[in-house]
Amino acid sequence: MIGDQYLLLPGPTPIPERVVRAMSKPMVNHRGPEFKQLLLEVTGELKEVYQTKQHVLIYPASGTGALEAAVVNFLSPRDKVLAVSIGVFGDRFAKIASEFGAQVEKMDFPWGQPADPQRVKERLDQDVNREIKAVLVTHNETSTGVFNDMKAIGEALGSHPALLMVDAISGLATIDLKMDEWNLDVVVSGSQKAFMIPPGLSFMAFNEKALEVHKQSKMPRYYWDASQGLKYLEKGQNPYTPAASLYYGLAESLRIMKEEGLDNIIERHRNYRDMVRSSVQAMGLELLAKDEYASHALTAVVAPEQIGANQIRKFMLEQFNIVLAGGQQKLDNVIFRIGHLGYVRELDLLAALAALEISLYKLGWEIELGIGINKAQTFILNKTQKGD
Repeated sequence: MIGDQYLLLPGPTPIPERVVRAMSKPMVNHRGPEFKQLLLEVTGELKEVYQTKQHVLIYPASGTGALEAAVVNFLSPRDKVLAVSIGVFGDRFAKIASEFGAQVEKMDFPWGQPADPQRVKERLDQDVNREIKAVLVTHNETSTGVFNDMKAIGEALGSHPALLMVDAISGLATIDLKMDEWNLDVVVSGSQKAFMIPPGLSFMAFNEKALEVHKQSKMPRYYWDASQGLKYLEKGQNPYTPAASLYYGLAESLRIMKEEGLDNIIERHRNYRDMVRSSVQAMGLELLAKDEYASHALTAVVAPEQIGANQIRKFMLEQFNIVLAGGQQKLDNVIFRIGHLGYVRELDLLAALAALEISLYKLGWEIELGIGINKAQTFILNKTQKGD
């Protein structure tokens, strides 16, 4: 018997039963007092996750919708933009800005490596006329399993007036991010990652500096208009009909997160990363990212060339009903990605790692069964003995 599916993607992620039940509540008037209370509650709780006292708006969209919202609210046509990219989603942020008429200068780094804050600083230092209006950066690049040091990149801007706009769709609440302390001007995230609810909500936080830029922005916008969002938020409403059921789920997920504590959530994700990495390395597999910048949200594993990543994923799905993510674009069939963010338990990862060992063995990889699982078990045992 195969049983329920193990969903180990970098999003969407499994959903807690508490959240499922919360989303089944009866529909309410989205202009009425019940929804007003709900909207103000979740907006306030989101600020704590962002570690900000600034503005937060919620959109009925996936994370990509929030990226577009960031572009149209804080840029103008022909604005010069520096887009720092370390993978597929860094490219996407740059592409959106370009489609809306911004003059985008790409700063690409090798896939599997983070951005170099010093190179960012040097480029901005060259901009003596302050023509660059924004710097676009991905916090956690799910296509490669690498995260960027947003504190260092924030420091790299120094006194340059450009807005620092951050895609933290998969990074928020898995890797530390202090929006106010690190001077991040615009930060977006999505519901289907660490927030443990279905796709369909995205969040955009922005500070007063960004708001002043927004007031002068000439980008065409209607549905995404932050001015309308703030105006209606004062009344406890959205400008347009919200996905009310997802808000109920969000409220419950934020309660779960508050019960665990943000620091503990980030530590848990870090531990998942370290456990998975030590296990797959014991199996003789190579990892795409080095330890010091490996994502807490997922692990990118280089498949044995003679087997291929897609065959491993296919075997895992057909034999064990375990879903892993594949590589994208030039990494297709080169890597597979094990998601370990959101509502994932150590036991889920143990089961997946045991199935991976069997899959590799059956597909012809020379492996001692149990060697990777032993590493994972030892990791958990050592944590338990330390009282974690």
